[in-house]
Amino acid sequence: MEHIWMIEDWEKNIDFNDGNRKTGLRLRFDKDIDPEVRRACKEFAAFLRREYFFPLRVVVYVKNKTKIIAMDGDRVYGTFTWWEDDYEIPPYIRVAAGDYQDKCKRWGKDSALTAILLTIAHELTHYFQWINSLTLTSIGRERQATKYARYVLDDYAETREHP
Repeated sequence: MEHIWMIEDWEKNIDFNDGNRKTGLRLRFDKDIDPEVRRACKEFAAFLRREYFFPLRVVVYVKNKTKIIAMDGDRVYGTFTWWEDDYEIPPYIRVAAGDYQDKCKRWGKDSALTAILLTIAHELTHYFQWINSLTLTSIGRERQATKYARYVLDDYAETREHP
């Protein structure tokens, strides 16, 4: 089975001939985000950029919040926001990292950072599902996102001792 982060079905959806398309993965941090979270996210993003192509720019906003309120009102750790079939408007991801210190006390630093990176990878899997027009049930989307987030983090873990 092909890795969905590497499928190129997006070529059918996005017209790159107009010259205005921005590609890549970008990070934006709330100014008071923990420096360790900032470092770990930047290193993870550098790895992702080396390994994968992001055909339409996606910005990950790392928020100094315990949870984020999703469009349906649920309080969650991460969200992926897009506009159905409109590839003109760039998608974005929001990730909650405001409880990092609490997670450190409960789980230890490595596990706390891994939880944040897993959330990023989970939401990025939703990005690849969307950009490649994958047809899945909502349960299927979540299961696939969880599976690929772990897969990507396992690959990343092979490149270092600690997140």
